[in-house]
Amino acid sequence: MVKKLLLLMLIVCFHNQNFAQSEYQFPNGYTVLNIEPAKTDSRIKEANTPHLVVYNQAAEQGKLLLFLPGTNGIATRGPKSLFSVAVHQGYQVINLSYINTPAVAQICKGKNLEKNSKCTSDFRTMRIYGTNDFPLIEDQAHDAIVNRLTKLLIYLSEEDKNGHWDKYLENGKLKWNEIAVSGQSQGGGMAAFIAKEHLVARVIDFSGGWDYSAKNKIAGWYSNESVTPPNLWYGTYHVTEPMAKVIDASYKAMQIPEDHIYPFSLPVPEGKKGHSNGVRNIGYADQWIELLGKGN
Repeated sequence: MVKKLLLLMLIVCFHNQNFAQSEYQFPNGYTVLNIEPAKTDSRIKEANTPHLVVYNQAAEQGKLLLFLPGTNGIATRGPKSLFSVAVHQGYQVINLSYINTPAVAQICKGKNLEKNSKCTSDFRTMRIYGTNDFPLIEDQAHDAIVNRLTKLLIYLSEEDKNGHWDKYLENGKLKWNEIAVSGQSQGGGMAAFIAKEHLVARVIDFSGGWDYSAKNKIAGWYSNESVTPPNLWYGTYHVTEPMAKVIDASYKAMQIPEDHIYPFSLPVPEGKKGHSNGVRNIGYADQWIELLGKGN
């Protein structure tokens, strides 16, 4: 009962912020760190705006929630209400700064898609792992999401002992089964792509994009066998999104259970877009708790 009351107070606090994310303050006691990627790997020059790291040192520290912003997303401007709920649910949170422009949808279209039906999976492989040759974007291997996260965790393990960040690493590599992957739009697609190839603790895809293999045909990678089992997959979208039907089709292709797909429908504030509403609107706090589950 006490925990429920505390959560209610937390949600009321969120609601009073009126979605003004730039003015939002995390609850007292939360550790909040802003760390430039170049501090963790001197080779990184691009997309050097800080990573956002949030956790509650006083609570039992559980899984890591990795969040990947969408196109043009800035980690320190991320959905802080959602992150606070995640911390309350027992997670340590990293909103990762990575190269998110140009987006996959901006590159893998038209003639590029006609020449290569696997354009989107090749693009995401380069941006996530940096292990392939994909000349349509200028990302370097050290810019890849996996390298950025690994180097950040190594840095945190040395510089922030209270966070016990080494538990997310094994022999210097990511311990995926201790990491829940999530993201919005392009970032949601990155999270899904990772979960296909690694056994992660959970995957939460917020409006995760619309990759194609040909005109009006969703990308083949959506149907690839997943290392992460279906019961750990979750996906959301807003019913007013122009690409809502395509996103829903991609979720079904990824075999996300029907009751793990959340078609959000609350009114979108004037001047805002349904596409990002799922990670911003505190009216979805109950659904966020269901999506996140318990991190510890």
